[in-house]
Amino acid sequence: MASLTYHEQKDIENIKKLRGLIKELPPFCADFFRGIEPLTSTRTRIAYAYDLRIFFDFLKTSNSQVARMGENIPLSVLEQLTVTDLEEYMEYLKCHPSVNNEDVYNTERGIMRKVSSLKSFYNYFYRNERIEKNPASLLRLPKLHEKEITRLEIDEVARLLDEVEEGEKLTERQKLYHERTKVRDLAMLTLLLGTGLRVSECVGLNINDVDLDACGVRIFRKGGKESIVYFSDEVRDVLETYLDERQAIDALPGHEDAVFLSLQKKRMSVRTVENMVKKYAGLVTPLKKITPHKLRSTYGTSLYRETGDIYLVASVLGHSDVNTTRKHYAAQEDQRRKSARNIVQLREKKEQGPQ
Repeated sequence: MASLTYHEQKDIENIKKLRGLIKELPPFCADFFRGIEPLTSTRTRIAYAYDLRIFFDFLKTSNSQVARMGENIPLSVLEQLTVTDLEEYMEYLKCHPSVNNEDVYNTERGIMRKVSSLKSFYNYFYRNERIEKNPASLLRLPKLHEKEITRLEIDEVARLLDEVEEGEKLTERQKLYHERTKVRDLAMLTLLLGTGLRVSECVGLNINDVDLDACGVRIFRKGGKESIVYFSDEVRDVLETYLDERQAIDALPGHEDAVFLSLQKKRMSVRTVENMVKKYAGLVTPLKKITPHKLRSTYGTSLYRETGDIYLVASVLGHSDVNTTRKHYAAQEDQRRKSARNIVQLREKKEQGPQ
């Protein structure tokens, strides 16, 4: 698979994984996944498969009739369930056992996603006239309580990059590895903070995707859409230093094109980058849970603060709907509206004469 891009390889891996998950579900579920295939990514369908597995596990534990059916659950079971049954499922989602018998707790957002998956599942069979009732359509989604988005402040960004470069707060054991990875780590975090790339877009970069002269990288957005993202001279300088070092590394077969390599000389994984960000950020901002996505939010906030252009921020971050962007940066937008309250002057102020 050396000739395939990183994203094509991941897609093939996801297809194989999805096939395995579908085999664990009742046979009629395969029709649903086949039906939504043209409209969804493999990652989305995998998320649906996990959610449906939880739903059918719930049915087997809460409904003795379904439990006796084993793996041969018929499609007719869906319309036999009532809204009350599905409300019990929502309650079950708050805390339920995993495949390893460990308790899983879902947040409001997690419950909403799983209920949305179930609604899509029901809608598919109802729309195709495979079932006559759709109790899921009567199910109300849980109310979400908006929480403030976590991001780094300007001084925290500087301290984070200083720590990546110098490693002063690392343990002695960590410092040994740091000497071998600090140039790579600094390049990756500078790129993430300076462009707002998704972590999957970053690890998917190939050497020929980087153009230092144009200060841009070619990436593949969600759904495989190709896009060019531009970066500052500051980011270019750090990237150039790393790419000089990268040229001297002989990557393992199948990983020769990757920009960012692990110590095993393989393309870095999303999980590895998540752990790297967690390690450095924990030393600088221990009270904030910083992930690669929070670095993306940090960049989006900075860009909006400097430009005030929500459409530009949406375009750079690759949001297909500007309302998604506006929702994320509503606090900054409100701040800008307040600061603009005295900009438009209707009449000149009259000068006060002597009293």
